[in-house]
Amino acid sequence: MTQAQTSPAAAGTASAQVINLAEATTDPLLSLVLQQLEDDQAQEVVTIDLEGKSSIADHMVIASGRSTRQVAAIAQKLAEKVKQAGFGPVKLEGLPAADWVLLDAGDVVVHLFRPEVRSFYNLERMWAFGDAPPVAGRA
Repeated sequence: MTQAQTSPAAAGTASAQVINLAEATTDPLLSLVLQQLEDDQAQEVVTIDLEGKSSIADHMVIASGRSTRQVAAIAQKLAEKVKQAGFGPVKLEGLPAADWVLLDAGDVVVHLFRPEVRSFYNLERMWAFGDAPPVAGRA
């Protein structure tokens, strides 16, 4: 994967980070999600560890597609792959408009955005409690 690394603003604080596929092998669902996003050419893939921050999931993955068509295709294919791998059904929200699609796969929550929508909502910064640097390409 080719992503820009992010680092904490201060020692001891958690922030958004890129988890390479090799590092994700301890969680098979996260590994599957990251591999599928890479295969489908998702852009700016960022993983946020939610353990201890939230009970909704263990990991949040945020990625971008180049268009609504690509976002929808990535979401549908990812949901199918997760189900085929035996992780159960995935809940999808936002698929008709495909500006922002949420996939709830249980322990991993995936947000897929068009770049403009991702920039507007800036989830990386919110979930890192304000200490994540801006994503590349933002003013």
